[in-house]
Amino acid sequence: MRAYVIHAPGGPDALQLETTPDPAPKEGWVLIDVRAFGLNRSEWFTRRGDSPSVRFPRVLGIECTGEVLDAGGTDLVPGTRVAALMGGMGREFDGSYAEKTLVPRDSVFALPNDLPWSHFAALPEMLQTTHGSLHKGLEARAGETLLIRGGTSSVGLATLALAKDADMTVISTTRSLEKEDMLRAAGADDVIVDTGEIAGEIRRRAPGGVDRVLELIGATTLLDSLRCTRRGGVVCMTGILGGSWTLDQFHPMGDIPTAVKLTSYAGDAGDITADLLSSYIQKVQSGSLSIPRGPVFRFDELREAHTLMDDNKANGKIVVTLETP
Repeated sequence: MRAYVIHAPGGPDALQLETTPDPAPKEGWVLIDVRAFGLNRSEWFTRRGDSPSVRFPRVLGIECTGEVLDAGGTDLVPGTRVAALMGGMGREFDGSYAEKTLVPRDSVFALPNDLPWSHFAALPEMLQTTHGSLHKGLEARAGETLLIRGGTSSVGLATLALAKDADMTVISTTRSLEKEDMLRAAGADDVIVDTGEIAGEIRRRAPGGVDRVLELIGATTLLDSLRCTRRGGVVCMTGILGGSWTLDQFHPMGDIPTAVKLTSYAGDAGDITADLLSSYIQKVQSGSLSIPRGPVFRFDELREAHTLMDDNKANGKIVVTLETP
């Protein structure tokens, strides 16, 4: 089969398209014929050498959609349309940047749907991360006000859709005034141009502070996000779009406002059921849930897709397809 193998950290050119042996079926693992997969920021970090637990050579890719080739003795049936998410994919074992991949059953979801592969592939991991952030990290509730820091990212746009579906008021941020109309069209109740320090502007619009903040930019804006939040409110750090994992000179007693809660969400396939994930996808298929999508690339254009991710210009989930887009 064809697979992109990374032997050492680097830029998009570090992804080498090679012919490799097909994964050998084994008990409890599902062999998947990969049809399309989404790109993720964690793969970008790994490619650059910023994931110290990952050992090279490695086939990256923490998610995919496709059909079951061999069920490994599990309850799945060959030919079933599935999505595979996380569980060590592309990190502890070879992932989805390949024509076939072998994944533990616990990370595979049977998700019947009629969406094109390029559309389907944009959804499962993004919906899982969004659902987990909202309901595990933030414990968000209807009627609350949510600030999405990094609103034009793929997870930011998905969170906007799910939060509005859950009857929340949403403020989204963007670094570009030109993207305000796009965010409002996607459902944002208010939009703020993010200068890196927006707590003063948030307090002007919501004097008591917002109820919940989804922090997708990361450590570079985290302290400011804490200052945006009311007493009893929650900030959940899910993304690291700003490129920094850590905070220098972090002083919890001074940097975390009184009674504001700080959590994180790193994603886990066990945080959502197949039925719930399927219900979200069926809403997308019916048109009752609209999530903007990013560009679609062919498999032989994976390096170009990573270059776009480097440039932060996707404005939605980047998908790579082994089918005709």
